[in-house]
Amino acid sequence: SCFLRHARSRNYVSESEVCKLESVPLDFGDYHPLKPITVTESKTKKMNRKGSTSSTSSSSSSSMMDPLSSVLDGTDPLSLFAAAADPVTTTATMDSTRKKRDKDDSSAVGNDFEPWSSKRGEILARYTTTEKLSIVSGSFSRKTTTTGSAVSEKVRTRLEELDDLEEGSQKELLNLTQQDYMNRIEELNQSLKDAWSSDQKVKALKIVIQCSKLLSDTTVIQFYPSKFVLITDILDTFGKLVYERILSMCVDNRVSLPDNFSPESVNDTAKETCLNWFFKIASIRELIPRFYVEAAILKCNKFLSKMGISECLPRLTSMIRGIGDPLVAVYARAYLCRVGMEVAPQLKESLNKNFFDFLLTFKQIHGDTVQNQLVVQCVEIPLYLTLYSPAIDWILQCIAYRAPEVLLTEMMERCKKLGNNALLLNSVMSAFRAEFIAARSMDFIGMIKECDESGFPKHLLFRSLGLNLTLADPPENDRHQILNEAWKVITKLKNPQDYINCAEVWVEYTCRHFTKREVNTVLADVIKHMTPDRAFEDAYPQLQSIIQKVISYIYDFSLLFSVEKFLPFLDMFQKESVRVEVCKCIMESFIKHQQESTKDPVILNALLHVCKTMHDSVNALTLEDEKRMLAALINGFIKMVSFGRDFEQQLSFYVEARSMFCNLEPVLVQLIHSVNQLAMETRKVMKGNHSRKTAAFVRACVAFCFITIPSLSSIFTRLNLYLHSGQVALANQCLSQADAFFKAAVSLVPEVPKMISVDGKMRPSDAFLLEFLCNFFSTLLVVPDHPEQGVLFLVRGLLNVIQDYTWEDNSDDKVRIYTNVLHLLSAMTQEAYIYHVDKVDSNDTLYGGDSKFLAEINKLCETVIAQILDHLKTLGKEETLKRQSQLALYFFNTILAHGDLRNNKLNQLSVNLWNLAQKHGFADTKTMVKTLEYIKRRSKQPEMSHFTDLALRLPLQSRT
Repeated sequence: SCFLRHARSRNYVSESEVCKLESVPLDFGDYHPLKPITVTESKTKKMNRKGSTSSTSSSSSSSMMDPLSSVLDGTDPLSLFAAAADPVTTTATMDSTRKKRDKDDSSAVGNDFEPWSSKRGEILARYTTTEKLSIVSGSFSRKTTTTGSAVSEKVRTRLEELDDLEEGSQKELLNLTQQDYMNRIEELNQSLKDAWSSDQKVKALKIVIQCSKLLSDTTVIQFYPSKFVLITDILDTFGKLVYERILSMCVDNRVSLPDNFSPESVNDTAKETCLNWFFKIASIRELIPRFYVEAAILKCNKFLSKMGISECLPRLTSMIRGIGDPLVAVYARAYLCRVGMEVAPQLKESLNKNFFDFLLTFKQIHGDTVQNQLVVQCVEIPLYLTLYSPAIDWILQCIAYRAPEVLLTEMMERCKKLGNNALLLNSVMSAFRAEFIAARSMDFIGMIKECDESGFPKHLLFRSLGLNLTLADPPENDRHQILNEAWKVITKLKNPQDYINCAEVWVEYTCRHFTKREVNTVLADVIKHMTPDRAFEDAYPQLQSIIQKVISYIYDFSLLFSVEKFLPFLDMFQKESVRVEVCKCIMESFIKHQQESTKDPVILNALLHVCKTMHDSVNALTLEDEKRMLAALINGFIKMVSFGRDFEQQLSFYVEARSMFCNLEPVLVQLIHSVNQLAMETRKVMKGNHSRKTAAFVRACVAFCFITIPSLSSIFTRLNLYLHSGQVALANQCLSQADAFFKAAVSLVPEVPKMISVDGKMRPSDAFLLEFLCNFFSTLLVVPDHPEQGVLFLVRGLLNVIQDYTWEDNSDDKVRIYTNVLHLLSAMTQEAYIYHVDKVDSNDTLYGGDSKFLAEINKLCETVIAQILDHLKTLGKEETLKRQSQLALYFFNTILAHGDLRNNKLNQLSVNLWNLAQKHGFADTKTMVKTLEYIKRRSKQPEMSHFTDLALRLPLQSRT
């Protein structure tokens, strides 16, 4: 009872002055903390360690010296290693590495070359079949042989195996589905690796020959490009295995060959093995497997002679002339180009010869043999011609890579001269540089128009042209005509899938070069084509792509929503998941590009509709991450809406938003914060002096928050928002509303659960509750008492709640809270409080230091101290003595800071607490010493002489 009746009276202003850091005048001179430091190097002559004398000469170093280097005498371990290395060798190695790198850069393929691997997946996905396939399978699949037989036996077996291979020891598997076929090929690939690892090289070769033979079979012609991809994977594996095997034979004294080795450095064993492989392959009777297997190991020529590869390429190119089927031949050429680009990209002449050979045989494609084959397989010419695209595209890409303009022009001219050249034209547009195509756009349009309608589909040609024009700009004068010519063809397309594939590409060209009028026309045309028979349902990816392109070019949203057909275009997305993705895309663009807040009704209505679509997609199965993402996008939109000084309109918008987005808690939280901010902006405009109108408006804002907070599920979010909104109400002189918020917060405290979820993990809630209550006490200091509710009714209510709350047995948070209550009550007894709310009279003004008021505080204080001392007694058991010591010291510090220690009872209580803290040897000696030093320092201040006596009564006990 002795505590707060004699809480020391505080002069906050003078205390603040005393606590300020002492300002010391500094003569900076040249010194500046951010200037580079110049370290003075001390050169010390080495003396006897025990010697008392040392002569040191200092020289100021102008360069930046490392302050640690003097310790090491410049001999740090890394410098020693560097010095030990032979400088001549090091330089020579560096030079050769640099030369090699420079050479590689000039001849090798750079990052700007699109590799085959990136095309592989697209081909497999595009060229599929539902027809049954057959595969000729050797008897070698996964058959293990015993090793360790005599050498002669091994040789005989190998010869027999090779004969076997020629004689037809294989069986044909019929009626395979595409997936079965792919699995079978994968099995063969695995068999190859297994055979190789178990040193059955002949078996491995048999597998590769068998697979290569499959490339001569075109019975299911539309699957051929995918078959080529699968089988050349096996060939690549084989080529790599052979090369690495021979390379491993070149290792001398554990030193392997460098990357750019010469044939002279290859030993005879490796050369003989390499020749042996080429002889084996040369003895294969059939042309196609012989060609493919030799092409697969083309790189091995490096072991034999410098000119090996450059001599082989023309021979292999000529071999292809013997392949009769034009489709099989063109894929063989593509494979040769592929291997050629990997092993000798500098040998462009062979690649060019390969292509010109193809041009000579181009008319075969339209010959009778091919036509008859297509009739048998019921394949239309346009579909057949698209089978050539991957191969020709690849050949042309290899030729066009870093090729001079002259060569590209010559190729274009050659293509022009051929009849029915749509297929070539398409590949030229796919493979050549976009800038080259864009500059000649009108020429290409002319060539496309001349193409035969019955051949390669024209819309694919326009699509290829459009793809180039998205990467490079055509001449400015031609832009309008190009769009007109292209769209004339596109809009006549009857098949919705063909139409949308083409339109998707040209939308980007339109957005890039034209105004909203042309964009609107194009969108209207897409809607017209895709709405009949709900064709849009099969084209969501393309439609989505169109939306992304439009918003990436038109990111001024007032302009975007004035495009008449934009919202009707959105209505085509009727599948909810796709619709939500599109809405997310639009909102991300808005948040990214919208620099200033907006009140444009067109934007607001459209984006509210978009946000509502996102919000309505939330259901019980929606993941938390997805909800968070949607809420963040909607919050981004809410923050960007501002009606300027029209605060009532702003509040109406928030009310509408609350009704629309009630299922997303983070959005409701954002709306409460926004409305609180609106109330504070009103106060700022009125400079704190509300008129009747603004007072009513602020009360409306407060009511919005009061109604909205209970609908939130997170208890700490509710507590903090009640406190925050109560502070806003208090700042706007809405006293009864502030009381209502604070009462709601007090009544919610008992509902705080023991454990709460934080970032998906369950954590004890005590620390969060302690933090909240400390904030709450700080606010309660300035809250005036309600005339009808009695003295300190809110503080009493809160203390009752804290008393009844079930705390953890091993927790001292309740005492820490009570100690904080003492800080609050101490501050309440002062004549003038430490802070106030502008235009709100707190209890210091209302009561004016009235003795009855102080007596009430004193009673409260008695209760609180009794509770703290009771708790300290319960901690007297052995296992809780450490906690008792810590709490006693904590309470002692509170008395020291807030109590008037001239009061004898209080003085005695503080001495008892000090002794209790040390009683069982758990006190931290350092802390106790520092506390005592602080008391002695304080005793020298005016009116603090009684601290001298106190210091004498506080003994320091040793831990023993």
